[in-house]
Amino acid sequence: MSPRLYCPTSLHNGAVLELPDAVAHHAARVLRLREGDAVTLFNGEGGEFEARLARIEPRLVLARVGTHHAVERESPLNVTLLQGLAGAERMDYVIQKAVEMGVAGIAPVTMVRSVPRLDAARAAKRAEHWRSVIVASCEQCGRNRLPLLHPLRDFGAALVSPDPTDPEVMNGAALSLVLSPGEGSSLTKFDRPSGAIRLLIGPEGGLSPDELSAAKRAGFRSASLGPRVLRTETAGVAALAAMNALWGDWR
Repeated sequence: MSPRLYCPTSLHNGAVLELPDAVAHHAARVLRLREGDAVTLFNGEGGEFEARLARIEPRLVLARVGTHHAVERESPLNVTLLQGLAGAERMDYVIQKAVEMGVAGIAPVTMVRSVPRLDAARAAKRAEHWRSVIVASCEQCGRNRLPLLHPLRDFGAALVSPDPTDPEVMNGAALSLVLSPGEGSSLTKFDRPSGAIRLLIGPEGGLSPDELSAAKRAGFRSASLGPRVLRTETAGVAALAAMNALWGDWR
C-alpha cells in the first residue's frame, strides 16, 4: 500500500496540487519520499485518490492527482466513545486505537478522578493535538473519513450529549453502556443495537460512585468485560474490539 496522506482540500483527477505545509513536511522529511513516488490522498469526504509526487523542493511539494476510488473502511457501528480525561500519553493511545477500531466519535470528558485539569487555552491546544492523532491514525489504518472529535465537556453535560449540536448522539442512542469493574452484564447479553451507541469509560481511578449512579439515571447500562480490571487506556479499546466481533465487521 502506498503512503496515505490526509489532504483537507478539493481533490479531483488530473489536478496538480500543492500539498499543505504539514503534509508536505511529512511526505518529504518524515517519510523521505521522492519525486515520482506513488501516494494515496484523501480529504475526509469519502474515498481516496491515486497520486504521484511531481515535484519536491525545500518549501514546495506538488502532487499530481489521479483516479478516485470510492472505497470506504468505516465500521457499520456508530459508536461514540465518552472517554474520561486521562494523562497525555494514555489519551493519545485511546484515541489512536479507537480510530483503528472504527469509532465514529470521540468525546473527552472531565470527571472527578481526572488527573489533568485543562483551562480553555490548554483544552484548545490539546484538542488540536488530538486531531493530529486522529489524522495520523486514519492515514495508517486506511479510513477515509475522520471520526468526529467532540469538545471537552464536564461529566454532567456529557451525559446529556457529547456535543449539543449532534442530535443523533444527544438523545437518539439505541444503546448506552458504561464499563464498571465488578458489575454489569457481558456484551453477549445485549442485542445488536439498531442505532447509535454511546460507550462511557472512566479515567485513571474509574468513575466515582456518584458519577456511576448519574450515568445509570441517564440511561447507561452497566457492561462487563470479564473479571479483570482494565486500565482506562485498555477498557474502551477492548470494548470496541468486542463490539466489532459481536455486531460489526469482524464477524
